[in-house]
Amino acid sequence: MTTENGLPADAPQSPVTFINVFEIAADELDAFIEKWEQRARLMRDKPGFIDSRMHRARSTDSRFQLVNVSHWESQEAWETATADPDFASRTRAAREESRQPITPNPAVYDVVVELTAP
Repeated sequence: MTTENGLPADAPQSPVTFINVFEIAADELDAFIEKWEQRARLMRDKPGFIDSRMHRARSTDSRFQLVNVSHWESQEAWETATADPDFASRTRAAREESRQPITPNPAVYDVVVELTAP
């Protein structure tokens, strides 16, 4: 038997990386980041949360102006946290408050190569 993500049902839960890249108008960035931080604080207190960082492109010409990278103890912890109704309603509101469309591109990833400085 396997889980939704294709792992054996009895496989140990392993840490996952959640990455969400945002297509957003440059003039909407500051307001979006402020609201994002409020939503991220909700996640910080959830079981399994490890850390989260929002990255901002240095160039306003970049397709993805914002990149969020978060780490969770397991995919199950991430799924439980993001199912929170308060978080979901705030996420919807953030997209609806925008004058121009904000396109999130979320997914959960596993590390396949890791390099560190010698």
